[in-house]
Parts: sequence; C-alpha cells; structure tokens
Amino acid sequence: MSPGFWVPALTNILNHRGLETWVGAAFLVPPLCAIIAPLIGGALADQRVSADRLFAWTSLVAAVFLAAAFAVLDAGAHPLWFLTLLACYSLFSAPSWAWLATVSMSHLAHPERGFPLVRLGATFGWMGAGLLTSLVLRADVDPDAGYAAAVARAATGLLAFRLPRTPPRGISRSWTDTLGLGAFRLFRQRDHAVFFLVTALFSVPLGAFYMHAPELLLALGDQRPTATMALAQISEIAAMLALAFLMTRLRVKTLLLAALGFSALRYAFSAHAGGSGGLHWHLLAISLHGVCYTFYFITAQVFLDRRVAPELRARAQGLLALVSGGIGPLAGALFCQWLKLRCLTEGGGGWAAYWWILAGIILFCTLVFAVFYRSGGHPKNVSHQ
Repeated sequence: MSPGFWVPALTNILNHRGLETWVGAAFLVPPLCAIIAPLIGGALADQRVSADRLFAWTSLVAAVFLAAAFAVLDAGAHPLWFLTLLACYSLFSAPSWAWLATVSMSHLAHPERGFPLVRLGATFGWMGAGLLTSLVLRADVDPDAGYAAAVARAATGLLAFRLPRTPPRGISRSWTDTLGLGAFRLFRQRDHAVFFLVTALFSVPLGAFYMHAPELLLALGDQRPTATMALAQISEIAAMLALAFLMTRLRVKTLLLAALGFSALRYAFSAHAGGSGGLHWHLLAISLHGVCYTFYFITAQVFLDRRVAPELRARAQGLLALVSGGIGPLAGALFCQWLKLRCLTEGGGGWAAYWWILAGIILFCTLVFAVFYRSGGHPKNVSHQ
C-alpha cells in the first residue's frame, strides 16, 4: 500500500508545484539507491540476520525518511532536500520485496502455487492506496499522498514483527560474499545471464509507466489519474489467481514471453491513445499492466527460488531487485525523460511517438529472450532445468 499512495501521484505532485524539471531526478533516485542496497540486503539475509527482522526494522526507518521527504516538499524547501530524504528512504526500502519473497518462499510448502496468492496482498494494498489518494484524500497533486504512504510503511514495519522467523542459511566466507557480489556467479549460466540482461533492458521502458502514464491521463481529460491507475491492480488480481494455476502447467519461458508480448501490446495501446485522443485505449493499456507485471516478475521470483541453491537465494532475489528496481529503472528514468522531451511538442502532441518507441524496445526484448533463452521443463521442476 505504501508505494501505491505516492508513486503514481509523484509526477503530478511535482508538476503542480512547478517542479517539472525535477520529475526525472525524482524517479532517478530510488533506482540509483537500488543499485547499492538489494545485494547487500540479500547478503545479510543469507548470512547474518533474519530476513523478517531486517524487513521490519528497515520499514520503520524508511517510514521516517519518507514522511520527512514529503514534509520538506510541502514546506516549499529546495527540491534537493526532497531528493536527499527520498534517497535515504530508498536505501532502506529497496531490498524489501526481495526479503518478503525470501520469507514467503522459505515457509510455503508449494511456492509455485502459494506465492502468487500471498503476493495478492501487495496488489490489494496498491489498489486501495490509489483509490484512497484520489477519492478520499483528494491528494492527486498534494504531498498528503506521501504522508499517507509513510503511515502505511510504519504500520507495515510493526506488523512485520509477527512474520515467521527466517534465519540466514549461509556463512560469509569473503568480503565479496558480505557485499552480496557472490550473486553475480549466476551469470556463468547462459539462461541466467540471458534472463537478467533481458530483465534489465525490459525495465528501461517500464520506467515510463508511473512516470508518464498518469500525465497522459491528465492530458486526455481524466481528473482522477491516481485512482485510474488502480486499474492496473485490478487486472493484477486476476493475473495472480491465474498464475497460481498456470505455473504448475506451463514452462517458465512461455510465461515470461507472454508477459513481454503483452507489455509491447499495452504500450502500443497507449501510443494509439496519444495519437487519437481516445482515453479508452490508454485505460486498456493500464489494465494490462497487472498481467504484464505478474507474469514476468512474480514468475521470475519463484523461478529463482526453485533454481538457486538455498544459501544463495536471498542474494539471487537481491540481484533481481538490482536489475529490475535499480539498473533498469535508473536507465529508464534518464531515457524516458529524455525521450519525452524529444517527442512532446509545445501543444501537448507527440505522445504517440513516445509510446511507440518504448513498445519497440519491449518487442526487441521479446525477440532476444525467445531466441537466446533455451531452458525447458515446468516451473515446479526448475531446479533441474
């Protein structure tokens, strides 16, 4: 729920305060921090500290920094203060999803079936946050969205003390293990290398979704864009339920290719909306986000848990967070902001070209993955693939 309050609203909040030129930097900071934190966080969970306790304590600290970040923005302080505090928040929050995945899959008897259902909690939380932001708080362009996010984050930290204990399974033998760099040995296997490289490249155009999809909604006449963005989570619910069934029946490659294909299609829908002015096409694109995200990233988390040795699993999840939440979005924030400046005109045109280019990048990812990823078999047997 916490990121669901502020992430979809951030661009419009900054634009409303005349800080349009800072949007790219604001979306640059979290992935920049995600380059540093997830591997170290994964190494700690693998070798030194229980993943559940790491998640609980860092959530409480992150809540304080998030509230402070939006407080200085609300007070009209220089945007650099907001970015600095947002960076502090991001350092503590970046490993969160990897830790939760480690806790979940350490205790679920059948992660292939159970994890997508557990992960529904995040879907309902994000969707609820978007609806509350627009319909209750009326904070689509207001820092109150950030305050609500901080409260939700603090509540998360307190509840996390009730998570089952998940002690580390490995022992640090070198400084590279302590820093989590041992996860890069996964690149020695062809399929892992292809998977992580495609994920990093795929995450570049994904940066446009929360940066500029809400902005296009406003341009097309939608006055409650944060609530509208919750359409992505509605489709995510259906996708999670379907994935719990499909993961035991379809190959990993099939599911990942489906996710990539749907992702290219949804950006094509946004491109058509930008060219025709048809809001319904952009709504359809947003609705596909849940399917794309779930089929790719939830499948990926379960895939890594089944295929990686137990003492390396948290670091593998951290490496996934590094490429999907750090390197890819970092490049995406820079590239998408640059591309928008090149494509959009003074009169607000150019959205079609912007989304078509991003759709083309995803189509390229699809082709690379289809050709170079070789592994067969079913997800439940990925340890033998």
